[in-house]
Amino acid sequence: MTVRYVLDGSQVRTLEDFWRVAGASIGCGGYFGRNLDAFADCLRGGFGTPDDGDYLIEWRDHEASRQNLGHPETARQLELMLGRCHPTHKASMGARLADARAGRGPTVFDWLVEIIEEELPGGLSLR
Repeated sequence: MTVRYVLDGSQVRTLEDFWRVAGASIGCGGYFGRNLDAFADCLRGGFGTPDDGDYLIEWRDHEASRQNLGHPETARQLELMLGRCHPTHKASMGARLADARAGRGPTVFDWLVEIIEEELPGGLSLR
C-alpha cells in the first residue's frame, strides 16, 4: 500500500517554511537536518519514509510554493550559503547568486523538485 505525504504549498513562503512543512508531513520525527542533503537522505528511506520507497509526495498548491521559492528566495539562500562556503567555492557561489538576483537559473523550488524526482522517481504529484 502506497503511503501518501501531503505538503501544503500555501504554508511555504521560504525554504525554512518548507523544512517545517515537510518535516511535519513526511516524518523523520519532524526533523531531517533542514538542508538539501539531509532532505535527500530522508527521501531514500529509513528516516521517516518507507525503506521500500513505496510512497508518494503530493505537493498541493505548489504554484504558491513555486512563486515563493523563486529567484528572490534563491538569492537569499545563496547569500547564506556564500557566507559559510569554503573559500574555493566563493567565486562559483557568487556567480550563482548573481544569476539568481538577475532572475536566471534554477530556483529553490527547482532544487527541491529535482531532489524529490531523483530520490523518488515518479513519486511527486504537483497539484
